[in-house]
Amino acid sequence: MAPLTHDSVVARASARAPLSRTTSGIGLALGSALAFSLSGPLAKGLIDAGWTAGAAVTVRVLIAAAVLLVPAILTLRGRWSLLRRNAGLILAYGLLAVAGCQLAYFNAVDRMQVGVALLIEFMSPVVVLTWMWLRHQQRPSRLTVAGAATAVAGMVLVLDLVSGADLDGLGVVWAIGAMLGAASYWIISADDSSGLPGLVLAAGGLLSGGIVLLLAGLVGIVPFAVASNDVVLADTDLPWWLAIGGLGIVTAALAYVLGIAAVRRLGSRLAAFVGLSEAVLGVIMAWLLLGEAPRGVQLVGGALVLTGVIAVRLGEPRIAQEAPIPTAT
Repeated sequence: MAPLTHDSVVARASARAPLSRTTSGIGLALGSALAFSLSGPLAKGLIDAGWTAGAAVTVRVLIAAAVLLVPAILTLRGRWSLLRRNAGLILAYGLLAVAGCQLAYFNAVDRMQVGVALLIEFMSPVVVLTWMWLRHQQRPSRLTVAGAATAVAGMVLVLDLVSGADLDGLGVVWAIGAMLGAASYWIISADDSSGLPGLVLAAGGLLSGGIVLLLAGLVGIVPFAVASNDVVLADTDLPWWLAIGGLGIVTAALAYVLGIAAVRRLGSRLAAFVGLSEAVLGVIMAWLLLGEAPRGVQLVGGALVLTGVIAVRLGEPRIAQEAPIPTAT
């Protein structure tokens, strides 16, 4: 079977390609992280206005799928065979990276502190490193491992967990499920060997994931309720439809498309660690839109995350030189 990732191919190509490819990849990854980071304030505003979290994310995903559907069809240019050949990949993306990750995260935060659940979920880059090592014999360099440890330490500070947190056994299990779902996002997004355009993968994954979330809401797995009250952001009243529109178009449609494009330039390992900036940007967005000012320890954590990402980037060339190019088997 063909491997799900091609990091060594990406890394070797990047070593020969102009620096602009890596630069553009990091820019796309940061753009995706920024778009994702807006989901917290927008979703919180909707929840405060009477929406349930499950309803907000389900409508968000379905709006994103609707926005991307026509561009995805145009991108295919009648190559429907690509859909048939990659139906399993699209379904896996929707079930694991979209619906599974969201459902697991919601169940986790229902049982434990949001910060703890987020920290476990954002351990996904470590899962990606481990997967590439065990599955494709791409052993990370010492610098990459040191950068990963530094980034994780920074995440602890960004999420303000230094004062201690209560753990719930089942909540931890759900959070680990969210972590594996997030890792699958990076791993599956990195695969362009199938010829499936990233826009089509995003649209198909969001559509299938949205349907699963909708079914989960209908059977009661996810509480589902909506409201027409105004949403308050940055001391400004916004109509609910504008908030949910931004949640679907910006924090889902745009975020997923940019994210897939970034991963295919950087490879799943580096892109996953750059994606940690979402947590830092989320703190900043909460400050700007919700008035939740970050503490000094969170700013220090943000600096550590940035340092860790830089270390991972510097450790990538060695991996590129040592790692074999995976072949279809």
